[in-house]
Amino acid sequence: MSDWPDEHGQDGYGRGSANPQPEGARAMRRIQRGSSAPPRPGVPPQSSYGYGPQGDRPAEGYDSGYNTGQVYGGGNQGGGDGATARPRRPANWRKRITVGLIIVVAVVLIAGVSTYFWADSKLRREVDLSKVIDRPSGGKGTNYLIVGSDSREGMSDEEKKELHTGSAEGKRTDSMMILHVGDNGNTMISLPRDSDVEIPTFKGSDSGKTYPGTGRHTKLNAAYAEDGPELLVRTVEYNTGLRIDHYAEIGFGGFAKIVDAVGGVEMDLDKGFKDKWSGADFKAGKQKLNGQQALAFVRTRHAFAASDLERTKNQQKFLAALAHQTATPSTVLNPFKLYPVMGAGLDSLVVDKDMSLWNVASMFWAMKGVNSGDGTSMNMPTNGSSGGNLLWDKTKVKQLVSELKNDEKVTVASD
Repeated sequence: MSDWPDEHGQDGYGRGSANPQPEGARAMRRIQRGSSAPPRPGVPPQSSYGYGPQGDRPAEGYDSGYNTGQVYGGGNQGGGDGATARPRRPANWRKRITVGLIIVVAVVLIAGVSTYFWADSKLRREVDLSKVIDRPSGGKGTNYLIVGSDSREGMSDEEKKELHTGSAEGKRTDSMMILHVGDNGNTMISLPRDSDVEIPTFKGSDSGKTYPGTGRHTKLNAAYAEDGPELLVRTVEYNTGLRIDHYAEIGFGGFAKIVDAVGGVEMDLDKGFKDKWSGADFKAGKQKLNGQQALAFVRTRHAFAASDLERTKNQQKFLAALAHQTATPSTVLNPFKLYPVMGAGLDSLVVDKDMSLWNVASMFWAMKGVNSGDGTSMNMPTNGSSGGNLLWDKTKVKQLVSELKNDEKVTVASD
């Protein structure tokens, strides 16, 4: 039976029309696919062609018959008409961040451990404190004997000329200081090289032979020249009663290289001075010293009336400033700066056999603390001179040593 209206229908659709106006569009009968359930009240019916009453969006479950690119058999496994793609799993950012952090931590640890062993292997552990005899008892805190020698080891003739070091054979102590690291602030005590001391009984560092003390008095730097670091430590301990836990020494060339590697050291000088012997030529005020200038600064003595005492004060100021500038995030966290500084310093740093890289770091951090005001910087208390040698104030030295041994706040004043 035909679904089309007959020729006598209301509109005469399909058979032509005598109406001069064109016929309007006629909707064909809608065929419902899928569920035959009657529509719910208030919910507009869906077209069998997949469009709602307004024809503006596809209806759910509509199959146009066109291939959308999906592989057959992979879509909806529930038996529906359409092939529905599996939903994409959201990215697990928490897992990704965790894995990333683990990788970063692992890289940092590997780099840190590698750097530690590299740096530790460069330390020149050449001083054997077990050769020092008749040592005083230890106290609280840690005592370092820090020595600046006039060693020209590894320097070319051109470098000796540039740094005004001369070409003397052997090596002598150009500066000496005790650094006490404790819980009640750090204390840096300069020992003038012209200090009058007694050379005690000692065991030769090379020969192993015991040399009895004769009561002989001489300048402190002569002890080093006579039998090296071990006799210097023995002499300091004998004349002070303070046990030295670690020894660190650096020569001319290494000192200048460290300063250049760190990019120079800022100093604020109260007054200018010149010294043809050291090559010093400074004006008052703030300025950055390079390696050659820094070495001239710490060696100058002829420009001052109280030559040795004034020089030790300058040495303290500079070493504290150097430690302060070296132990900064801009140096420690920058491998392009850290490695050259460590390489230059550790290559030329001579220490005792029991000194670890941790001890070296502790020493530098303590020096930085002194420069920042967390501690005391002073000269060994003196009381006149005799035959060109500076005499220590025995009463003050005894009190100072007692305070250091007990790790008490230092109350002793010096010149």
